[in-house]
Amino acid sequence: MPFVKGYKRSWISDDSYLRNQLLPIFGKKHLDEITKHDVIQFHHGMRAKDYALGTCNRCLILLRYAMNLAVRWEIPGITANPTKDVPLFEDLAGKKERFLTEEEAQKLYETVCRSENPMLKFIVPMLILTGARKREVLDAKWEDFDIVRKQWRIPVTKTGRPRHVPLSEGVLQLLDSIPHDECPWVFANPKTHKPFVSIFTGWNSARKRAGLAEVRIHDLRHSFASFLVNAGRSLYEVQKILGHTQIKTTQRYAHLSQDTLLDAANEVSKAVPLTLPCQRPSIR
Repeated sequence: MPFVKGYKRSWISDDSYLRNQLLPIFGKKHLDEITKHDVIQFHHGMRAKDYALGTCNRCLILLRYAMNLAVRWEIPGITANPTKDVPLFEDLAGKKERFLTEEEAQKLYETVCRSENPMLKFIVPMLILTGARKREVLDAKWEDFDIVRKQWRIPVTKTGRPRHVPLSEGVLQLLDSIPHDECPWVFANPKTHKPFVSIFTGWNSARKRAGLAEVRIHDLRHSFASFLVNAGRSLYEVQKILGHTQIKTTQRYAHLSQDTLLDAANEVSKAVPLTLPCQRPSIR
């Protein structure tokens, strides 16, 4: 835990999983006494107690990481990770993603413009046009934006490291339309002049009026990625803009490019209009 606290913002969650789930089962065992069977029994035992799939997987991931550290640091008593090759539960519900069409995005924008929250008409377009996470947008400061270089520096991200987001012409126009006083935050609550704690009430009303009650705020990030991929941009470009540390996270959008690839393949037919030979009579 001292090591994790040094770099991980969500270490409190790890501490909770460790104290409440892992230590009661493994706390009195020596490292070389923990077997793969023990790990599997623990993982499936949590599921049998009706814990959510995500919770079961988080505990396994935490145990796996702790064991990897023990191997890496050559802690006496362990030479191999007993969690190796123990699969995570496949959380199909957690993989459910929703992508907005251009028409839906326009309809949503029209409803947020009529929202009682005066900043929602800036926040939602910013989410759609940058693919940034909700908290990254809500906590954005004017000093983070380099208008000349067309770049937004997000100081602290989900991974704990800064990243840079390119500012499109649409985003630059959006920023220029936001009232700018002495407040350091771009999307501050007009009443408190501080970042919003939550925008759910205004967001929920707007999405329902648009007929998009099932759309989540994080789906705007997915939609940004889908617009890029279907416009023919590479997964590498999407990965860099979204700030994914691993390409496998970005590969969830690979299937979206099928229409783009089909259009590309059809260009050959247009360029080389070959006349197909007449169909041969069937041989009996």
